[in-house]
Amino acid sequence: MSHFTTIKTEIRDENALVAALADVGYAEVERHPTAQHLYGYQGDRRAQTAEVIIRRKYVGSASNDIGFKRQADGTFEAIISEFDRQKHSQHWVDQVAQRYAYHVVLTEVAKIGGIVEQESVRDGEIELVVCEQF
Repeated sequence: MSHFTTIKTEIRDENALVAALADVGYAEVERHPTAQHLYGYQGDRRAQTAEVIIRRKYVGSASNDIGFKRQADGTFEAIISEFDRQKHSQHWVDQVAQRYAYHVVLTEVAKIGGIVEQESVRDGEIELVVCEQF
């Protein structure tokens, strides 16, 4: 049985989190108003719960569910098994966080009536040029 570990994040917006997960290859994500149990690679129900869940069938054949649990401060904490941390390491969580920030910026820019005029990606960094709409 694989041990689950948690990784703190600064992720707060569930919609932006789900969009970020889609960007890194997980379009099939469950969203729940109350935390649901995660399942291990043998289909066993685990004690860990989360509101945003990538079910194991989308993670890999011998994988466990990956969850994002809302904390008291409003942030989501990633819950990833020790086995799945081989592929879904801190680097993967950082990629999710980067895509999350991108979606938060797009949402905030749209709220103020702006547009993203230009995007460029180099060396793993995303640069956006934001302009007012005329």
